[in-house]
Amino acid sequence: MIDSQTFDIAVIGGGPAGATAADDLARRGYKVLLLDRAGRIKPCGGAIPPRLITEFRIADELLVARISSARMVSPTDRQVDMPIGGGFVGMVDRDAFDEWLRTRAAQSGAARCNGTFQELGRDPDGVAVLRYETRDEHGTARVHSVRARAVIGADGALSTIARQSIPGADKVRYVFAYHEIVRSPERGHTSFDGARCDVIYRGKLSPDFYSWIFPHGATTSIGTGSARKGFSLRGSVGELRQAHGLDRVETLRREGAPIPLEPLRRWDNGRDVVVAGDAAGVVAPASGEGIYYAMASGRMAANAVHRFLLTGDARELGRARKEFMRAHGGVFWMLSLMQAFWYSNDNRRERFVAICRDRDVQQLTWDAYMNKALVRAKPLSHVRIFFKNVAHLTGLVRAA
Repeated sequence: MIDSQTFDIAVIGGGPAGATAADDLARRGYKVLLLDRAGRIKPCGGAIPPRLITEFRIADELLVARISSARMVSPTDRQVDMPIGGGFVGMVDRDAFDEWLRTRAAQSGAARCNGTFQELGRDPDGVAVLRYETRDEHGTARVHSVRARAVIGADGALSTIARQSIPGADKVRYVFAYHEIVRSPERGHTSFDGARCDVIYRGKLSPDFYSWIFPHGATTSIGTGSARKGFSLRGSVGELRQAHGLDRVETLRREGAPIPLEPLRRWDNGRDVVVAGDAAGVVAPASGEGIYYAMASGRMAANAVHRFLLTGDARELGRARKEFMRAHGGVFWMLSLMQAFWYSNDNRRERFVAICRDRDVQQLTWDAYMNKALVRAKPLSHVRIFFKNVAHLTGLVRAA
């Protein structure tokens, strides 16, 4: 029985961030509770770079597809192919991928529990008390409670832990993402390639983000996102499917969720709580990529909690965000600027896709994506890209 137990760490949320943190801490010998709401699958393109596969020891059988190129599609349907060249991007299905991560954490010693977190309280001695709800096979609800010396909130973009514990967590801006998982079309389909991701920049389909067609082997994710209230995401995906001849393939499931646009300014409560993943806002602007950053932030949160439990110094919890921003803040800043400018209207989207034809842009884009860092080794390429961007911005170069 888990009720009334005291854990070293309670991890709320069993997605990539929470499962990674639980696994890391359980491997260190801590008594860890991993509380997850069963049955929820986050809408996600499912792309994972080589660095993630290596750094987090991802089993080969989880890769349902290997992507060798991306196709950028402009508002006027101009298409620019960006081959990776010598490598690949792995694709995973989040239902199987997340469950594999949770199972690994349990095999490392974490106690798994399916339930919905409700609130964080305190015992008279100041130790955190977490209350959560479970339901039996008849639908009967029961409320439980456990104690924890430290808490990691990895419970998604609208994190209950963050909103109860961290000032400002309720003021984060979001893009709302929606996708439909469909049966992949048979080989020979005129506009579909099982080894290529299509990224569509068209204001009609997404006024401030992009739409996508991401193959997952036997299935495919077709989706879009927008922060604009009232915009019909489902209608947009229907139009996208029809335009690409995918409206008659079988729809397996539909999913939607908010995706944060920026990291929280603070990830901890200065006492015993730290957040990670979407709860911390670590989804890359412009691309919406989140799996690698979720797992990286989960590991950093676990390291911070480890130092906190060793020293008793709550300031150690603040190091999770500092380490993350030191490693990835520059990339997030550049992508945020790119999204704010290039995604603002179709004329700029047209020029953005035109820039993607450039070999320097393609190589630096893939280098940065695959290695999760700004590439500094090729200064001449950066100079050339800078002047090409200026030319496009000033209209000296036509998008066509």
